[in-house]
Amino acid sequence: MGAILTITFPIFALIGIGYGAVRAGLFAASDMKTLGKYVLNIALPALLFNTVATRDLNEVLNLGYVVVFALAGLLTIGVTYLWFTLQGTGPARRAIAVMGSTCPNSGFVGYPVMLLVFPDLAGVVLALNMVVENFLLIPLCLIFLEASRDRHGKSLLRIAGGIILGVLRRPMVIGLMLGLLVMLSGLPVPQMITRLMEVLATSSSAIALFVIGGSLVGLPVVGQRSLAAQIVAGKLLVSPAMAGLVLLTLPLIGLPLLSGDMAVAVVLSMAMPMFGIYTLLAQDYGHEGIASIALLGATAGAFFTLSALLAILT
Repeated sequence: MGAILTITFPIFALIGIGYGAVRAGLFAASDMKTLGKYVLNIALPALLFNTVATRDLNEVLNLGYVVVFALAGLLTIGVTYLWFTLQGTGPARRAIAVMGSTCPNSGFVGYPVMLLVFPDLAGVVLALNMVVENFLLIPLCLIFLEASRDRHGKSLLRIAGGIILGVLRRPMVIGLMLGLLVMLSGLPVPQMITRLMEVLATSSSAIALFVIGGSLVGLPVVGQRSLAAQIVAGKLLVSPAMAGLVLLTLPLIGLPLLSGDMAVAVVLSMAMPMFGIYTLLAQDYGHEGIASIALLGATAGAFFTLSALLAILT
């Protein structure tokens, strides 16, 4: 148990420090937005670029991992969509619940965890997660959200095109794609560039966790708590269970089994709490209270569920 706490305690201690610093007035809530922008727009893009540009294609292009992660996400969407439909949840709240149950925080929480568990694989896992999340899971959930309200004559196909265009403009995706282009070109990256990217990437982990904690201060906690609890269960329990199910099922139908550290990494990735902008997306639909309670619950609960998964899988 001590070995597990060595991994999980620093992660959640940093989140607690961020929360305490904002709560005590050492930082303002607006400071978290600024620091978050630095991580999202500078540090993580640099990390993704360096991870991809300085490796061989075979190291980065792990199709088995992508398939398992994508299938686990799609299964989570399907199972939770059916569950919340049977509960009689309205379209907007259902879409928010499905998104919260499915989309993990791979950048701000997942990468720091992987850095402690699998330091040599952390960057690759982040890159693979970003591809699946940004081009499949998040756009699909956003389409559900848009379908829940008056589209003013816009077709879902047009909405989907706008969402994908927005994805391509994200700095993390640009960093990932630039790294891929450099890797495919075979051109060596100058050492001064890789060193710069390493310095920027190193700064991402601690700041990201600090921001997660600080961003929890002041979140509205008025909403349907039973629905929020179900979202937390979907994210921390159902989502990693779907990854485990896919890992167990693929060999039965003759597909290669993802094994070893990458198999553990895909289950842990699906077990991360939901991404940080979850409450902002829900705010546009008037359900930020539910999303905030779910985010708070999932972030706190992840300490226990991740510790349990690490004890079982490692």
